[in-house]
Amino acid sequence: MWRLFCVFLLCCSGPLLAAPALTLKSARQTVTYELATLQEQPGLSAITIPNDIAYNRSMQYQALPLAPLLRQAGFQPGDQLRLVALDGFAMTADASPFLNEQGAQAWLAVESPQAPWPPLKPGKPGAGPLYVVWTHPEQGKITAEMWPYQLAMIDRVAPLEERFPMLLPDAALPRQGAVWQGFAHFKQHCLACHSLNQGGDARLGPDLNVPYNPTEYLGERFLRQLIRDPKSVRWWEKGQMPALSAQSLSDAQLGELLQYLQHMAGRKVTP
Repeated sequence: MWRLFCVFLLCCSGPLLAAPALTLKSARQTVTYELATLQEQPGLSAITIPNDIAYNRSMQYQALPLAPLLRQAGFQPGDQLRLVALDGFAMTADASPFLNEQGAQAWLAVESPQAPWPPLKPGKPGAGPLYVVWTHPEQGKITAEMWPYQLAMIDRVAPLEERFPMLLPDAALPRQGAVWQGFAHFKQHCLACHSLNQGGDARLGPDLNVPYNPTEYLGERFLRQLIRDPKSVRWWEKGQMPALSAQSLSDAQLGELLQYLQHMAGRKVTP
């Protein structure tokens, strides 16, 4: 329902140019840009993204280097950034990669109403009006979650562990053990779309612990298959869950992720 509501806003809210397109909230200030203002920035350049994450093909964009925008707003290395999209996607990451201007570099792709980007899939909206894309991502640890499309806000937040203690495994378990390592994989690959114990910023996918944890109703075989190839287990027209390949998450790491989920099934927090 949330995604449908956001798609309704994109399609029916009238001219997006009249509304704020991007809000940046640092510890120092809040800066709001309209889409037309971003299109007039002197740094706007034509770039080519050979392996675009959202479109799975080469794409060309008019884009701004993201680092100068973040620095002007007051963001610094070491800040925790929360990037929030119109569809409920929300990911938290260290600011340093987004502030980098050598090697892997983040760009803010800006959609023109005169040349809209194609739909992500038939019958669905495109990645616009704003989309974080990367040049030379292979030169940094740039994961798929670091390419948020339909971007609406970037703000500075406290670390996830402080804001959402209901996500944490038992503190008595070894930090280098499978459960805590699985928690690290969960933060990287799952928390941008899902909550757990209703903790987390994202509202795109269902909660993964309340009322039931997927380890309670899916055997390990089908849960592994769901993560590797979601549509082979559950198919519906508006399904959004991406497949996690062994390149992104090894079989050993997937096992650690499942151990974290199994552990958290015994640590439910009643809403």
